Amino acid sequence: MGFVRNMLKRRVKNETVDMMNPKLLEWLGIDPDTPKDKLSEATYFACLKILAESLGKLPLKMYQLTERGIVKSDKEDVYYILKLRPNPYMTSSVFWSTVEMNRNHYGNAYVWCRYNGPQLQDMWIMPSKYVVIVVDNQGILGKKNAIWYRYNDPYDGKLYVFGNDEVLHFKTSATFDGIAGMSVQDILKSTVDGALESQKFMNNLYKTGLTGKAVLEYTGDLDPAAKQRLVKGFEEFASGSKNAGKIIPVPLGMKLVPLDIKLTDSQFFELKKYTALQIAAAFGIKPSQINDYEKSSYASAEAQNLAFYVDTLLYILKQYEEEITYKILSTQLIEQGYFFKFNVNVILRADIKTQMDSLSTAVQNGIMTPNEARSYLDMPADDYGDVLMANGNYIPLSMLGANYGVKGGEG
Repeated sequence: MGFVRNMLKRRVKNETVDMMNPKLLEWLGIDPDTPKDKLSEATYFACLKILAESLGKLPLKMYQLTERGIVKSDKEDVYYILKLRPNPYMTSSVFWSTVEMNRNHYGNAYVWCRYNGPQLQDMWIMPSKYVVIVVDNQGILGKKNAIWYRYNDPYDGKLYVFGNDEVLHFKTSATFDGIAGMSVQDILKSTVDGALESQKFMNNLYKTGLTGKAVLEYTGDLDPAAKQRLVKGFEEFASGSKNAGKIIPVPLGMKLVPLDIKLTDSQFFELKKYTALQIAAAFGIKPSQINDYEKSSYASAEAQNLAFYVDTLLYILKQYEEEITYKILSTQLIEQGYFFKFNVNVILRADIKTQMDSLSTAVQNGIMTPNEARSYLDMPADDYGDVLMANGNYIPLSMLGANYGVKGGEG
């Protein structure tokens, strides 16, 4: 610390060097202009946003598998916290979208479930960067080969240790041990860093007024100080958006030759687009979802949403449903057939005409009751709408020709 303290006190060219001085950062090997977070890359952030919002908008339902089939759960005391407000500060939508954001950005997401006796009291998100997974293969904490989660609370500075049964752990599919997931930013580090550098290049280009570098030709020799003054003088007239279109004064005997560097010649935008598609593919995001419609082959928005659900969301939702069911519900409730499931109908709904035709067909053929169809459209139930109906002209094949005294299949 003494060396650093002395470094902060020293003066370089009559300039005090403090902790925020770019010169100190450069001396430490840190580029002060480099973005500090991968979130500043547009495609990376867009993919995180799409996945987080996709999960946040899906209602989480609780069902029971009975002898009569799957019915809605009557365990409102268990379901209330997950469907409405997991904790006093977050709605269900914000809660699950935050969990998904942590899962993708850090590779793992952790939720602490606080119980009051056997009753679930509330649920709290533990920011992933403050959680460490501990595998106790020696049984030091009481149980051999048990998994524990060590959480260093950034707000009060306390260290907490939670058992495996107390924590919902959601991970990415990129895992080689099944315990900890890998984040996309780590797997595609060079790709994401390249995208950040391309954005940095564009930002610098705008700062210089879209003007490239230039070569100054002159006769004679200048000492370094004179060169610096000369370059600084030209930059005051030629650099920056405020000088765009202005006349550049050139001293007698000197010649300013601009370097003609075109972005099209280096295929800058093609490479930038290719990098964006690589990042999106790593997240399972379709090109059309990041506004690339060049090779879109979907016949409708419904087909596009269906492909996104099958190719990307299905695995994510299945993992959430399995973890929530196993950790939240007791063994007795699981044995009684209770389980959690996200309602994906909100993203797979077709246009209103297709919806009405499909529901009408289901009601007319005894697949749904009128009240079930009305519930799908968020309409109130009718007193006489809980009866299955079917066309009376339909009869089993075995009864064909019964009116003529002929058994089905004869004649």
